[in-house]
Amino acid sequence: MKENEILQSIFALQDLNYKSFTKKIIPNVEPDRIIGVRTPPLRLLAKELAKNGGAESFIKALPHRYFEENQLHAFIVSEIRDYGSAIAEINAFLPHIDNWATCDQTTPRAFARHKDEVLREIDAWLDSEHTYTVRFGVGMLMRHFLDEDFRTEYAERVAAVRSGEYYIDMMAAWYFATALAKQYDAVLPFIEARRLNPWTHNKAIQKATESYRVPDEHKNYLKTLKIKK
Repeated sequence: MKENEILQSIFALQDLNYKSFTKKIIPNVEPDRIIGVRTPPLRLLAKELAKNGGAESFIKALPHRYFEENQLHAFIVSEIRDYGSAIAEINAFLPHIDNWATCDQTTPRAFARHKDEVLREIDAWLDSEHTYTVRFGVGMLMRHFLDEDFRTEYAERVAAVRSGEYYIDMMAAWYFATALAKQYDAVLPFIEARRLNPWTHNKAIQKATESYRVPDEHKNYLKTLKIKK
């Protein structure tokens, strides 16, 4: 399937009500670049392209114009099973990601089986000047390294990120809130010592206290650590 045919297939899935919704939750993407397509049919299209052809040429055709093209790209590269191919395509795509949704839905399956190799990429992502590359790096630490593979040094890497960018700070807050649910004793000192900027610190506490995975006694203590404005 050629690029123009793929775009026609995307427009055929358009839902104008969903377009209005998408414009509200992704305000930094220009409205005329949003077609309005729900995630499930885009995922199905990604699988169809991967199976019947067209995916390889599509992901080489960067940059894309439409938000949904980037979403489709994210779903395609997330399904690549060979790690070498996956990391190459991810690194090629990251500079073109321009919103939180595409960033967070770029979830390469191959990474779960190659964690040592992924760790070697983390610092470069976190040191990037591109907002969504940094967000992606924090997201990968949250997704793959908060369970049996957790090390306190990974939390150190996130705490060391100094951005002030909303979409980076929000992901850092999400990381620490999830870490407080999974690795409470290890990451609590980061909160007690106020290692994060005030906004991220308070947002991490807020998200943790809203989580059903955090015990009430932990929530009550975390509330006492909020930074008062």
